[in-house]
Amino acid sequence: MEPGQASVATLRAVLDAFNAHDLDLIMTFFTADCVLDMPRGSDPWGSRYVGAAAVKEGLRSRFAGIPDVRYEDDTHFVAGNIGVSQWTLRGTSTGGERIEVRGCDFFTFRDGKIVKKDSYWKIREPRR
Repeated sequence: MEPGQASVATLRAVLDAFNAHDLDLIMTFFTADCVLDMPRGSDPWGSRYVGAAAVKEGLRSRFAGIPDVRYEDDTHFVAGNIGVSQWTLRGTSTGGERIEVRGCDFFTFRDGKIVKKDSYWKIREPRR
């Protein structure tokens, strides 16, 4: 691996920062012109945040909406400038709803930093 490239170690460190709910640390992994596509929103790509300040606020909303959110059971891989993290998200919404869902993030890297994070969650339906 060349210096400044995407790595599994970086993906693990990003996940650790998310589990610590440390927005400042999380943002050290992102470029100034980064993009965040959240899994939920009115557009086909969900909700999109562009630029470091907007991405930080988008991530802040995740922690505010699911204050005890954790990403567990994770696996990671990298191919070129693309990294993928798979995980189980667990937490409780501010409305008291228990959340447990499989998901993944597709990361695009430039010079070792995240330029885009595209998040996906499974859609859970009530059991019949």
